[in-house]
Amino acid sequence: MAGFLGRIFGKKEEAPASGPKALVGELLDNVIKHSGLELSYDVKDEGDNRFYIDVYGADEDLLKDKDGQLLDAFQLFVTRAVQHQDPEAQYQLEFDSNGFREEANDALIELAEKLKEIVVKKKKSVYFRALPPKDRKVVHQYLAEDERVKSHSVGDGLYKKIKIYPARGDRRPNREAQSQQ
Repeated sequence: MAGFLGRIFGKKEEAPASGPKALVGELLDNVIKHSGLELSYDVKDEGDNRFYIDVYGADEDLLKDKDGQLLDAFQLFVTRAVQHQDPEAQYQLEFDSNGFREEANDALIELAEKLKEIVVKKKKSVYFRALPPKDRKVVHQYLAEDERVKSHSVGDGLYKKIKIYPARGDRRPNREAQSQQ
C-alpha cells in the first residue's frame, strides 16, 4: 500500500513519535486532499487521549447532510486508523462541524420532551423513531432524568426504536420496612 493508506494500515513500528494529535492531523490532511473537499479543521487535545476535531469550510454542508453521515464516517475512519497505530491506548475522537452535534442533540431532546409529555398526560406508551446508538444514548439519558417515565430500546440491528412508557411506583414492599415490622 502506498501513500496515506499504507501509513494507516502499515506496520505499527512506523508510527510517528509526534503522537496521536499529529497523526489525526496527517490523516485529515490526506483525506481532505484526496476527497477534493474544501475543508479545514482544528484539533483540540482535551487530555486523557480525548480529542475534539472541528471541521469547517466551504463544503461543511456536505458533512452535515443526511444527519451528519459524512462527519460520522470521518470520525470512524480516523479513530480506527489512530487505534491501529497505537492499539494499547484508547482514544476518543469527537468530530463536529460548527456546533452541528449540539444542534442535533437539542432537536432529539426537544422531540423526546414532546413524547414524554404525551406519555405523562395519556399514561400510554409511545415510540420514538429508529435511531443509531449515539442518538439513542442522548434520548435515554435525557428521559432518565424524569422519574415519571422510563425508556428502553426495541428492535434488532443497529437502528432501534425507543419505547417511552409511564413509570410505575414501586409496588413491592420495602425490604427495610419489612425488617422493622
